[in-house]
Amino acid sequence: MKAMQLTAFGGPESFKLNDVPKPVPHAGQVLVRVYATSINPLDYQVRRGDYADLVPLPAITGHDVSGVVEAVGPGVTNFVPGDEVWYTPQIFNGPGSYAEYHVAADSIIAKKPARLSHLEAASLTLVGGTVWEALVVRAALRVGETILIHGGAGGVGHVAIQVAKAMGARVFTTVRESNFDFARSFGADVVIDYTTEDYVDVIMRETGGRGVDVVFDTIGGTTLSRSADALAQLGRVVSIVDTAQPQNLIQAWGKNASYHFVFTRQNRGKLDELSALVERGQLRPHIGAVYSLADIPRAHARLESPDNGLQGKIAIAVDASLVP
Repeated sequence: MKAMQLTAFGGPESFKLNDVPKPVPHAGQVLVRVYATSINPLDYQVRRGDYADLVPLPAITGHDVSGVVEAVGPGVTNFVPGDEVWYTPQIFNGPGSYAEYHVAADSIIAKKPARLSHLEAASLTLVGGTVWEALVVRAALRVGETILIHGGAGGVGHVAIQVAKAMGARVFTTVRESNFDFARSFGADVVIDYTTEDYVDVIMRETGGRGVDVVFDTIGGTTLSRSADALAQLGRVVSIVDTAQPQNLIQAWGKNASYHFVFTRQNRGKLDELSALVERGQLRPHIGAVYSLADIPRAHARLESPDNGLQGKIAIAVDASLVP
């Protein structure tokens, strides 16, 4: 089979399209023909060596799968050949999704929502699972609460807006002015131009000085410390960003805030919950660009570019017939 292998840590040129053996499913495993995958910030972090101790080279990376069951191993009863499935491969635990076939434990695989194409489904597994873990499991967002989502036009952010609205929250989000309509189209109630407005000032004005119940950080920087200024008493901050720089959280302490750091865990349950939102028409990923398996280096380079002009996700058509 064809696979895009990471042969060294570094830039996008570190990938090589190679022929590798097709995997074989063992007990409790499913062999999936990969129709589509997608690109996430985690993917280029792995490529450049941020997690070098956890990724032996050469490696097949990638963290989203949408495809069709090819074969099942002994003991698998939930799936049969021909089933359309979606999932996130176990992170840092075996080959990823940049390949024509992938093997995974049946416990992390779910039936693909019928309303999503393979490209759409592959654009939602990792980000959707991350958002569910962050907002539902960790922040415990409730009906009638308020939430600030940093980066509402991004791959994670536009999904978070939809999930937060489905949970009954009032949503604030930070985006560029050029993305106002995009964020509003997914349900954002208040959009803030982070290039010209101070989001703390906007939130305190819009909430009558109370602040928001939850802040979801998808961008990093000084967000952990600054967001505390926009929090209500007993507010919660959830971050999915690896923040290395020290930050002063004295304001958070004064508000009895709780902080949660999320690295998503793989399981079928989250995917089934997301499927329910998809089938009710409350959740759909936006695909900003589509590349082929061979063009993964170009896709990485674009996602890393600060001014990439993207909205939503970059999808990868592993099956050539899905390339626009």
